[in-house]
Parts: sequence; C-alpha cells; structure tokens
Amino acid sequence: MQIAEHLEHLVADGSRLAAAAEQCGLDATVTTCPGWQLRDLLAHVSQVHRWATSYVTTGRATPPGDGDQLAEPPAGDDQLIGWFRDGHAALVEALRAASDQLDCWAFLPAPSPRAFWARRQAHETAVHRADAELAAGVKPSYDATFAADGLDELLLGFFGRPGGRLRSDAPVRLGLRTTDLGDSWTVAIGPDGRETSKDDGDADCTVSGSASDLYLLMWNRGDTAALDVVGKTEVLDLWRDNARVAFR
Repeated sequence: MQIAEHLEHLVADGSRLAAAAEQCGLDATVTTCPGWQLRDLLAHVSQVHRWATSYVTTGRATPPGDGDQLAEPPAGDDQLIGWFRDGHAALVEALRAASDQLDCWAFLPAPSPRAFWARRQAHETAVHRADAELAAGVKPSYDATFAADGLDELLLGFFGRPGGRLRSDAPVRLGLRTTDLGDSWTVAIGPDGRETSKDDGDADCTVSGSASDLYLLMWNRGDTAALDVVGKTEVLDLWRDNARVAFR
C-alpha cells in the first residue's frame, strides 16, 4: 500500500474510534484490553499519536529514552474526546506535510521513515478502533487489502525481529490463508524464535478466512467463529497466549 492509502485509513479509523467512544461513553469496559475503560484507551492512543507526531515533525533520529514523557491527557472526561481528535488531526497533518526524504527513527523495515510512520499509525489506530467498537457492541471489519497489509506488518515486521515470548520447544507451524485475496503466511515457531514466510506451506494448524477476520484474530481482537481451523488448535493457542508486540 502507498502512503496516501495508509493516511486514508488513519483518518477514517481515528474518526470511527472517537465515534464509538461517544456512542457508549468513557466508562465502558474495553474487554480486549483488560483493566481499561474507554477513557484509558483514548488517552493511550492519543499519547501514541502525539509521540509519533514528534518524530515526524522533529526528525529525531534516536529511539525513546527512559526519561521521555508522554503527553498528559486532560483531567476531565469532557475534554478527552476533543483532545484525542486534536492529536489525531495533528498526526495526519504532520504525515501529509512531511517530505518523502524525511529522516528520523523508525523501528520496522519500510521504504522510508515517512512510509513507516504512516503505516504503523494506520494499523495502530485501526486495531484500537476495534477495541472501541467491540466495547460499543459493534463487530469491526476492515478493507481486505488493508487487513492483509496489517498481517504483513505484524508477521513479517514485528515477528520478524528476534526476542519475545513466542517460542516452542517442539517446532510447530501455523498457517494463515485468506479466502478473499489468496494471500498466505506460514509461521514456523521453534525454541529459538519464529520465522514467517509468505506462502501456503505445510502447517500443523491452518486458519482460513477473510483477511479482515484473520487480522482481528492475529491481533487478539477476534475469535474463530467465522474462520476455518484445521489441525492442532494448540498451535493457535500458543499464538494467543504468547504473541506480544513490543513497540521499540
């Protein structure tokens, strides 16, 4: 996907996140983020938006340090949704105005730092839009191409890095197959980590369905109700229990 497409999704999903919060109120429980209410979700996403904006607008080349402070949300609930909308708008404007030659810190492979931040914040906002909509009793869904792009970012980007808890003493393979696009991924998980290939290789557990439903499942925001699961379900349980994303 191109930067302009990621920005279109960032705009739409930020608006939908705020609308869901307005619909059900800030006291609503966010079941997909244990311990959070919608006010906590809004504050978190807006802090991330402002953090990302700071890199895009300053060209900072170093990763976050222990002394860095996130923006402080307003004390009153009556100001929080407006604060979220302001931070979201500032991020969109910063990414639109940024040069393709922008040089700043990024933590996943991308054609450029601007492309990285546009993609990362589009999916950051999309996933948390799901949290807000689920809290409001709405089943989220996504454009298939965007969802497949998010699976690429998650599987080849985040889980293409070393470290993390997603390991298995006995090597296993998890397959994902989109029924609407024909895209496939195979995640080999072993004692030293995992490796993802974009193919339909042999797997101990294969999950098939729409790109949107797979996107929600792999971000631990969805279930298997609309998906076809074949093979050892404990491999999928391994993902659900141990796949954690680190944003550094």
